[in-house]
Amino acid sequence: MSIDKKNIVILISGRGSNMMSIVNAVNNGQIDANITAIISNRPDAAGIEFAEQQGITNLIIDHKEFDSRESFDQALAKEIDSYQPDLLVLAGFMRILTADFVEHFAGRLINIHPSLLPKFKGLDTHQRAIDAGEKEHGASVHFVTAELDDGPVILQARVPVLANDDVASLSARVLEQEHKLYPDAIKKLTSTTE
Repeated sequence: MSIDKKNIVILISGRGSNMMSIVNAVNNGQIDANITAIISNRPDAAGIEFAEQQGITNLIIDHKEFDSRESFDQALAKEIDSYQPDLLVLAGFMRILTADFVEHFAGRLINIHPSLLPKFKGLDTHQRAIDAGEKEHGASVHFVTAELDDGPVILQARVPVLANDDVASLSARVLEQEHKLYPDAIKKLTSTTE
């Protein structure tokens, strides 16, 4: 590991397709950074197997083993801090984080959201875009704040909403863009000189 490279910790809850695109971008030299750990809150997250195959430190901190959101977030933050991240990346991490957690990692915590923020915060973004008659939809990488899907946008990718789109076709087109957008945003954040 290079000492001058930024350290990235990635949090996942599922298959981790965005995490995979980030790992691949690091491996092919697009992103000049170290992925120091991949952490899941779900023992059955398929992305953990990929992390193991890549030789990346990975662990599971099961939120169901904690009696409160606060105690889970405190344990998670302590573990994350041990990897000294310059950037904490939420890649399909399906937990709403406490304000204390978000504040602790303020300015280093990013997320990807499947809409053109500030439109369609929260869930079911593709159906909501179709129902609203939107002509374009997309994804946003943003800094995480205590307000859900509300932090400053770093980068966005846009896709057309086609007349015959359903949730499956629109989400597939957006996800394809997410896999390019997230590495681009991380490259932008990790290649800046301090």
